[in-house]
Amino acid sequence: MARADNHRPIVVGVDPDPAKRMALAWAADEAARRRVPLRLVNAEGVPTPEFRRWHVPASWEAWNQAMHVAGEQVLKAAVSFAEARQPQVEVGWLLAEGNPAWILAEQSNDATAVVLGSWHMSRVKEVFGAASIVLPVMAHAHCPVVVVPESEHTAEQPGYFVVGVDGSARSAAAVGFAFEEAALRGAALRALYVWQPGLLGVLDEHAAQQECSRLLHESVGGGTAYPDVEVRHELISGHPVKALTEASAHALGLVVGTRGHGGFTSMLLGSVSQGVLHYARCPVIVVPKTTASAGQNRS
Repeated sequence: MARADNHRPIVVGVDPDPAKRMALAWAADEAARRRVPLRLVNAEGVPTPEFRRWHVPASWEAWNQAMHVAGEQVLKAAVSFAEARQPQVEVGWLLAEGNPAWILAEQSNDATAVVLGSWHMSRVKEVFGAASIVLPVMAHAHCPVVVVPESEHTAEQPGYFVVGVDGSARSAAAVGFAFEEAALRGAALRALYVWQPGLLGVLDEHAAQQECSRLLHESVGGGTAYPDVEVRHELISGHPVKALTEASAHALGLVVGTRGHGGFTSMLLGSVSQGVLHYARCPVIVVPKTTASAGQNRS
């Protein structure tokens, strides 16, 4: 099984609504599996002005102090939840001032993963709306970003992860992280190469399909470090968003890379990444190409 080789924490953005705890629960469980600390972050959207530069009205001071008090209360309640769920996990917290997306992206510098919640009453609003922090964090994070839906999700047993593969060097980080997650859960891994025949621009689609199959098997070959993970290689014809979301309908998670030179990953942080965030009902894990595999460096 994959083993933690450092103490980089799992960072989770805390929702002020105590009813929204799915992301926090996922993050606490992940910290326990990886044996790393858990860091809870609550970001206040308006920074405190510098007193030396201008006078701060008393009303602003009172409002700002009220925000601090409310933020601490939110964090204390979240800490209690996390400690009760995973008593063995070291839990820390950060109350910060500034743009939440910037703060969480900054926290990603020393994190194993950043976990964000997603309320499924309207995923278009939560992912694409002006107030959303999901896409900005994904665009600038230095570690995997996990988006956990707040709606109920049922995973099939035995459990499995789905990872999107396109044969590029940049998709290797997603494959590596997907193997880690599967090993940590004792789950299987479905590796999908999604191709669109009409867009290949070639006459011999059979030859193209053979090449895609070769790339798929080569891309997942590095998983020999995880011999206990059952791997299913699947070459699927269709639209990447539809194929990936359908395959992950009852998965433990869907893992994708940020960018690539072919297949669907060349569009990530574009139409496909936005599409899977919109339609996927399981946690979506977006892995930047700079992510180092814990499995490669474990002691």
